[in-house]
Amino acid sequence: MDISAPLKPAVFYILLALAERDSHGYAVMQAVRERSAGQMPLRTGSFYRHLGKLVDAGLVEETPRRPADADPRRGACYRLTPRGRERFEQERRRLAELVAVSGGLRRAPRKGHV
Repeated sequence: MDISAPLKPAVFYILLALAERDSHGYAVMQAVRERSAGQMPLRTGSFYRHLGKLVDAGLVEETPRRPADADPRRGACYRLTPRGRERFEQERRRLAELVAVSGGLRRAPRKGHV
């Protein structure tokens, strides 16, 4: 994963979910669905593939489960590393700048109108 390149939307949404709070995989997938209003469907296989790349890149890490969270049906919990939080903020700023720039565009005149 080239962490300096713009992030794929699915990866951004995963980081967004983990920026809000540490979570287990299923909760992250649910948060992605909710935050994207269902526009970013993540299947289990692709989610864990993205998550594995984020862990390998040092942006996300497994956390020890607290006793209150020790439900054996839940998988590992994950959190952003400091590097992951910084990368998330960089991408958030990049996207905000794109939106700001696009807001200043004039609409092209329709055919026959000036």
